[in-house]
Amino acid sequence: MGRNVFIDRNVSLLRFPKNIFVMDQVVLKEGANICSCNKSARIQIGNRTTIGFYTFIYASNNIKIGSDCLIAPFVYIVDSDHDIAKGTNINQQPNITAPIEIGNDVWIATGAKILKGVRIGDGAVIAAGSVINTDVPENCIYGGIPGKKIGERK
Repeated sequence: MGRNVFIDRNVSLLRFPKNIFVMDQVVLKEGANICSCNKSARIQIGNRTTIGFYTFIYASNNIKIGSDCLIAPFVYIVDSDHDIAKGTNINQQPNITAPIEIGNDVWIATGAKILKGVRIGDGAVIAAGSVINTDVPENCIYGGIPGKKIGERK
């Protein structure tokens, strides 16, 4: 845990909290759930980043969030999903993972979902309610389901 970290009520650091690295001046707002889901999964949250109300961050591999980011309420960031091959119950199939990297000065608006294997470049903006399953270049604005480029920061 870094210096001057603000942790609101009902914030949960789950399963393997020693694998969650929170840098300086981070704000974790009420109801945030941050989970390192296994003993090798890692989560890093950079300096001066805010994690919004009831945001869920679940790592089975690795999630790195840069500095000076704004993660709005009800955002869901998860670096895994399940295989869905027919003939075997889904809950018995392997968990497929790929790391997520979120650059510096990124704003992820309310209700967005960031899925496995995504890299979001510095200065990018993710619109409210978007589902991001592909990389987002620096300073680009992405929105929609699935997310696609809708503009650029100027």
